[in-house]
Amino acid sequence: MPKIRPAHADDLPAISALCLAAFNDAVAPSLGAAGIATFGSVAAADAFAARLQGDNHILVAEQDARVVGMVELKEGRHLAMLFVDPACQGQGIGHALFEAVLPQVREPVLTVRASLNAVPTYLRYGFVLDGEVGEFNGLVYQQMVRAAPPSAGAAPGPH
Repeated sequence: MPKIRPAHADDLPAISALCLAAFNDAVAPSLGAAGIATFGSVAAADAFAARLQGDNHILVAEQDARVVGMVELKEGRHLAMLFVDPACQGQGIGHALFEAVLPQVREPVLTVRASLNAVPTYLRYGFVLDGEVGEFNGLVYQQMVRAAPPSAGAAPGPH
């Protein structure tokens, strides 16, 4: 299993390339030009850099000194991205990344706007459908929610 660690600034080009490769493989064929362009801007290395400086938590899965997966948690409450290199899918990397980011959840409910092809995966991760299929700037998604781990949203205990 790959090593999971926090993303660093020097990982951002590899993270961007990984997300674009996985997106182009699995999601882009079902979208129009607007959705593909929107994702391209959101997955650009400089966009990740800006979010890494904000209240987003990004983890990577690294194998043989290569980024093979990533997960991004926005504001401790929303799973913004979860991608695995297409050549490495089906090995449990995505699930390991998901489990690794759960301790960073700070709200009682975790949300995700899942691409339609990813809905079965998120159902396996404990999410449930939350409303109808939506669209934002050409990206088609299914809103989903999941109860956060018991410690999420709890006041920090004494140290």
